[in-house]
Amino acid sequence: MVERLYLVPIAFGSLAATVIWGRSALRVHRMSRRIAAAQSTEAAALAWSSFRKELHTAIVYGIATLSLALAAVWTHPAVELPLLLLVVPIAMTLTYGQRFLEEAALIEQRAALERRAEEALSQQELAPRRWATRLAPEDLPEFPGFEVGRVYEAGSGLMAGDFYDLYQTAPNRLAAVIFQVKYLLRVFLRQYRDPAQAVEELNAVLSAQNRGDEFVSLCVTVFDESAGTLRFSSAGHPPAWLWHDGELRPLRATGPLLTLDPGGEYTSFEVPLDTGDLLLLYTDGLSEARAGEQLFGEERIANAVRRDPGMSADTLCKSLLEAARDFATAPLGDDVAILAIRKT
Repeated sequence: MVERLYLVPIAFGSLAATVIWGRSALRVHRMSRRIAAAQSTEAAALAWSSFRKELHTAIVYGIATLSLALAAVWTHPAVELPLLLLVVPIAMTLTYGQRFLEEAALIEQRAALERRAEEALSQQELAPRRWATRLAPEDLPEFPGFEVGRVYEAGSGLMAGDFYDLYQTAPNRLAAVIFQVKYLLRVFLRQYRDPAQAVEELNAVLSAQNRGDEFVSLCVTVFDESAGTLRFSSAGHPPAWLWHDGELRPLRATGPLLTLDPGGEYTSFEVPLDTGDLLLLYTDGLSEARAGEQLFGEERIANAVRRDPGMSADTLCKSLLEAARDFATAPLGDDVAILAIRKT
């Protein structure tokens, strides 16, 4: 029995390979269902073929795992020699496993891009989407003392409208915003130290434009390095999350949606800001990603921070977007903007 213990690590290696190929198969399966729903026959056939290959490999490794487990406790010598040959494919899979997963994700992303291109070609008015791309900047300047991560993905609909912004309002103050009408707010944030005052002014201006049923949510935060504080105000926006002193707390709305009430009042709150603190801002395209009737939700977002609060800001944003894509049973319909900022 002791002589067969060397099969145990091989069995664990085979199990890891099963998990890798199984996850890859699930990704391709999700992609296959989405392509089939879009009635792209040829692409769907190719996708299902790829899925079957992935699934076949996962099953082979699953059987190998079971066989190795049995061989570790079964004394018949004939079972050992063929199983030792599994060392070669196991080593290859463990070496290139991450590449397999990345390739599966790339296939899924390319399929999504092709689908969006077809939707764009069928639309007659592309200006709003092009404008949205301009308002969600690919590059942000570096700010000493802060680590910044962000990600933006336009929804599958025509009109994109969720954006982020990050800029200095004074030599020692940094404003982070996630919303729609960012350039107008920049003016008010330079005039007022209190973000709630800036939001009230913005609400008054937008309400005067008589936009009717066009309501806007917004969350604005101001980092004050001199005071060592974070001040925030939110107009009906999904809660931001702040990791501070080993705890995660929500920063919930402090006033109504913009234009909902022309005379709406907004308040702001100030909290301490220490080195290592992390702020996560996002739009409802993330929290409202759907799997049937189930939403991705605030708690899944919060748990992503709790699991690894030391994760880099950029990695956190990308992993949240990927998690929402994996959760959703259809392409994300709304824009998703995510901004993470850590005090360094």
